[in-house]
Amino acid sequence: MNLAALVDQHPAGDRALYAEGAWHTWGEVRRRAVAVATALKELGVGPEARVAIVWPTSVDFVVAYLGVLAAGSVAVPLNPNSPANELGRELAAVEPVVVLASGPVGAVPSVPHVVLPAAVVVGEGVPGEPRTWEEFSAVVTFEPEPVSIPDLAISADTPAVPVVERVAEAGSDDGHPLHPIERAETDVAVLLFTSGTAGEPKAAMLSHGNLVANLRQMLGIPEILRSDDVGLVALPLFHVFGLNVALGLSLATGAALVLETRFDAAQSLKQVHDLGVTTLLGVPTMFTAWADMPDAGAWGASAFAGVRRAISGAAALDADVAVRFERRYGIEIWQGYGLTEAAPAVSTSLGTGRNRPGSVGRPLPGVEVQLVDDEDEPVLEGDTGEIWVRGDNVFVGYWRDATATSRVRTDDGWLRTGDIGVIGEDGDLFVVDRSKDLVIVSGFNVFPAEVERVVASVPGVADVAVIGRPDPNTGETVEAVIVAAPGAVVTEELVRAYCAANLTRYKCPTAIRFVPELPRGLVGKALRRALRDQPT
Repeated sequence: MNLAALVDQHPAGDRALYAEGAWHTWGEVRRRAVAVATALKELGVGPEARVAIVWPTSVDFVVAYLGVLAAGSVAVPLNPNSPANELGRELAAVEPVVVLASGPVGAVPSVPHVVLPAAVVVGEGVPGEPRTWEEFSAVVTFEPEPVSIPDLAISADTPAVPVVERVAEAGSDDGHPLHPIERAETDVAVLLFTSGTAGEPKAAMLSHGNLVANLRQMLGIPEILRSDDVGLVALPLFHVFGLNVALGLSLATGAALVLETRFDAAQSLKQVHDLGVTTLLGVPTMFTAWADMPDAGAWGASAFAGVRRAISGAAALDADVAVRFERRYGIEIWQGYGLTEAAPAVSTSLGTGRNRPGSVGRPLPGVEVQLVDDEDEPVLEGDTGEIWVRGDNVFVGYWRDATATSRVRTDDGWLRTGDIGVIGEDGDLFVVDRSKDLVIVSGFNVFPAEVERVVASVPGVADVAVIGRPDPNTGETVEAVIVAAPGAVVTEELVRAYCAANLTRYKCPTAIRFVPELPRGLVGKALRRALRDQPT
């Protein structure tokens, strides 16, 4: 199998990707991806070699990604906006033989080839002539042996959605097939850096089998995405949610995808209206911006009239945001849960018939979930516990870090997510918090999210994050870092009074700090680690 083989199923003339004011067809995408695979082959880059892709969300990123996979190599998507020292550390960790970059990446002496928009820089002693990116991804002829197209059907007793049946039965057309190199299910396809379930950022190894399995599991949800859908993604494709949910589902179904390099609420709204977008795949910050934007343009609430699905992931969606969005646009937002190590989707409320506030639904078909206590024993019904996940989507491990891998993967295949959850009476999963973000006060566990919900209810509080600070008497103490709304007056006394009235004493913040804004990651999560590093 090869994940890239999925694109060989789609008619050459069908719309594939929209970016920078134009549609690009599947035939064009395949032709350019073939060129990248051929160029890599000519440089001597083959199976298992790492190729870094330092590119924003764009057609070029997709072409590079498919070309790398087609060559049998391992794609390493990296953030093009990372500081040079961070990017350098990541490149040094994975030791790519080629870097495909949209801009300067600094001196990388260990990398033989760096492909920039201007030229291909070839290292000493390595054959090859400098070429522009346009030449590197130009149309060429490349006809290796045909590869088997991954089967996306769930199982005989779990019917797949109609588009999966169409995909499984369709043959390759003659519109420039990609024909990628055959790989084993266990062969690594992608390395993605993640904060991980085990401390500092690590490169998670996702195999072709992991990624295809998760697409199969997601497509087990009826009509999650159809071949006639038009999706919109303003997420970074170097993040797993953008890579294997937004882009991956489009590759699997042939649905068209509108790519936005940067999210702008007004511009995205215009794209949704003008391009007939039917599916929104976003993170909470996007839906918040849409819900609260002062002007919805000439279309008002009708801007999302053609949207049939709105799916939020990567971080918890505030229930108030979901309510405001639905009241304004008449569309429900369905939530899901996942993590990089699960490739990434684990559960979704879509398809359950219920959309409970805070619920991330039920496990996808083919995914097992259990909650365990500190002794790795199943918790009693209704109790909180660490979420463990098992399925063909669970990652191979962390790159060159067997010790970290053994800490999060059990011998019988369970992934310790580090997330704390509870299962409701109806079987729906609720994620309470991250176990690594627990604050332990005198031996008592404090979940930051619980304290944050109380502090967020204080009049005038616009944003809040709760962290633990070392304390000589109790081990740790709770600190609330607060952003006040413009013009609002929020005092420590008011916050303390609200907490005292709503929380057990050991959960109440003993330190309160006001800041102009909270540091947040690419998908909107508050960066608690960065807050801990800030001086008090």
